[in-house]
Amino acid sequence: MEISLKGKTALVTGASRGIGKAIAKSFVDAGAQVMLTSRKEDALRAVANEIKGETAVFAANTGDLEQGQACVEATIERFGKIDILVNNAATNPYYGETLGVDSSRFDKTFQVNLKGPLFWSQAAWNASMRNNPGVILNIASVGGLRAEQGLGVYNLTKAAIIHLTSQLACELGPTRVVGIAPGLVKTMFASVLVENFGDRLAAALPTKRLGEPQDIANLALFLCSDLASWITGETYVIDGGAGVRSGSM
Repeated sequence: MEISLKGKTALVTGASRGIGKAIAKSFVDAGAQVMLTSRKEDALRAVANEIKGETAVFAANTGDLEQGQACVEATIERFGKIDILVNNAATNPYYGETLGVDSSRFDKTFQVNLKGPLFWSQAAWNASMRNNPGVILNIASVGGLRAEQGLGVYNLTKAAIIHLTSQLACELGPTRVVGIAPGLVKTMFASVLVENFGDRLAAALPTKRLGEPQDIANLALFLCSDLASWITGETYVIDGGAGVRSGSM
């Protein structure tokens, strides 16, 4: 089945690489106009040239709320509306025991991973979706659903994103708000985990492989399309079957 986003405008954060790049490309391939945003304009332009679809770029730090507002305004100015907002950008400046985190890295993690998506959603809602219902897609993590060593602070933000998804779905309908909670995906962001634990983790999965950015993009495309028009408030785990390993026969 071909999934179409023809006539839709999407704003994708963290679009210069990894999952964000794959989502942006899939959306363009499905007929959408896409505003690509991340911190580095040169990286965004390289992605836009690679995609070769109807795109625009705007360099912005997701944790900077003024830049977020400016990016939303630039998207409206260029394309006239925002039908889809993908809150994908994230950071993880701290790895270690949760009580060992310092205040500055704690604040940065929450600024980018939680405050950013909340206020970018607010900006998109006020500028476009209040009068023209759309879709907000939040990229969370399976870490938001479980405890694990080393990633406690990061996972706190992802647990909050999962709750934010259901909360905004309750408040913003008929705009739909949905989430994706990926397992370990082969991206630069997760490179340390992939390089040190990837082979062992992949061997233990029913699918026998780690995730690829395109795996997440495929689900994102469906959730943001009209085929998913009765889905809101839910966050979908996509982890190669990690959640069912202990129950295997």
